[in-house]
Amino acid sequence: MSATQGCRSLLGRRTVVAAVGAAGAAAALTACGGGSDGTKGSDTIEQPGTGGEKQGGAVLAATGDIPEGGGVVFAAQKVVVTQPKPGEFKAFSSTCTHQGCAVKDVSAGTITCPCHNSTFDAATGSPTGGPATQPLPARGITVEGDSIRLA
Repeated sequence: MSATQGCRSLLGRRTVVAAVGAAGAAAALTACGGGSDGTKGSDTIEQPGTGGEKQGGAVLAATGDIPEGGGVVFAAQKVVVTQPKPGEFKAFSSTCTHQGCAVKDVSAGTITCPCHNSTFDAATGSPTGGPATQPLPARGITVEGDSIRLA
């Protein structure tokens, strides 16, 4: 075998090994992405046909779907809607300000993140416990009749 043939053979093997390694790394990163375990809490509602597109004006829920003193997490829209007082509705980002996990539970006036147990006030989004020190950003909603929509 000549030196040229040996280099071509070696180059071909290196290319194959590099391609396989890159594909494996891409698969591993894809499996690790997302930051969610894929499970939903019992208070999470996802609307059909809302695969991440802009939801300005989309109806999230009926006012009767949001419990007083509690709330509902809308995972697809990355928003949590609360009802701190009867007839008063608030909305916040559902992404925890500590490390970006999705909040999962809203009850007794508290929004809870399951990752490190950060808690937030359901009326203001302000942190009330855990490692989070920044409030959940407010999100715009409108209440029209018995419908709650993203603004």
